[in-house]
Amino acid sequence: MNKDLIAIFEYLEREKGIKRDIIISAIEESLRIAARKSLKEAENISVNVDPKTGSIEVYAPKQIVEEVSDPSTEVSMEQLAEMDLEGDLGDVVEVPITPENFGRIAAQTAKQVISQKLRFAERDVIYEEYRHRIHEIVSGTVKRVIRGATLIVDLGKVEAILPDRFYPKTEKYHVGERIQALLWEVRDTDNGGAEVILSRSHPEMVAELFKQEVPELHDGIIEIKKIVREAGYRTKIAVSSNDSKVDPLGACVGVRGTRVKNVIRELNNEKIDIIVYSPDPIQLLQSLLDPIEIKKISVDDENYEISIVVEDDDYPIVIGKRGMNARLNGRLIGFDLDVKKMSQYQEEVSEHSQKLVLGDDPRLDESLQIEGVNQFIVDTLIDAGFDTRRKLLEVTSKELSKNAGISLEMADDIMEKLRKS
Repeated sequence: MNKDLIAIFEYLEREKGIKRDIIISAIEESLRIAARKSLKEAENISVNVDPKTGSIEVYAPKQIVEEVSDPSTEVSMEQLAEMDLEGDLGDVVEVPITPENFGRIAAQTAKQVISQKLRFAERDVIYEEYRHRIHEIVSGTVKRVIRGATLIVDLGKVEAILPDRFYPKTEKYHVGERIQALLWEVRDTDNGGAEVILSRSHPEMVAELFKQEVPELHDGIIEIKKIVREAGYRTKIAVSSNDSKVDPLGACVGVRGTRVKNVIRELNNEKIDIIVYSPDPIQLLQSLLDPIEIKKISVDDENYEISIVVEDDDYPIVIGKRGMNARLNGRLIGFDLDVKKMSQYQEEVSEHSQKLVLGDDPRLDESLQIEGVNQFIVDTLIDAGFDTRRKLLEVTSKELSKNAGISLEMADDIMEKLRKS
């Protein structure tokens, strides 16, 4: 019995899920190829491997002759008798030849072909096992670290790859550590095999973790409409409900925050913001910034840009560390988001007003009329001494508010209309 070969059969079946008949077929094919390089009799040889004992039997077809002139194709009656074989002159019989005759080159060739065949077999197993599990969460053990920080993760039947670019820089792993990741893709390799690629940085990783924690998501009662992420730092999610009786925000957060806390724990304390989805980007933005008040907002639908003005004290929160909060908010609402401090905005307004005042546009000195402003308000401005556009543009919004007795918001609105008209 070939114990080494039997051990290989059992290992590949148990650990790799490759059926024994596939392994035997690969070995038989490799030996046939190896024989063609080292045996004269190899042109039409046949190879049989016993699946139970692992013994290898190699045969070459030879014609029975009285006198052998070509040993590679002929055999004598005397030689047949020595091998306990029978036949008549002229018959073609299968004559056993020993694998030892293959030599070093034959053995090396056999090894290479077996390796290639088993890669193909393993690829089929990988595809069969994992192709239907793309974008699911899988768990495994870190087996080793290669090329700096790329992880090889043992999933059981296969080893998967977690490239360093596919997990947050804030995370560090050690050999033997358990890990959960998103099964991102199964792809062919250059050598004919297949490899499983994992990810922990993709936004869908967070979505799948929520599906594990929130039954309503799994059942389709609520759904994640949009999700954006800076892996390792912050994720923002917009959710909606298909059932008016179910609060999507409450379902995702859970009682006393238990559901979202479980996700945060798996993501090593990454911050997660959850809001109720709205198709209106302005409403979505207001929900994202709540309770911060947007003082001014301008929308450029053509270029997908939104500009907002907030109080100076709120500006650092709206922008976030290294601009992350504003960047994520913009991605979630689908617009480029520009944020300005109120002081910066007022300074720009003042500069623009001064340029207009210094101009020679005759309309600036005409009797005051402002399109889109109630006539009662216009009369109030005139009574306060602001009877032309030029006089209005010579003061700030705060001065206009104080002198005309109107709210600062209204004064800002009037000044904005003046500059645009």
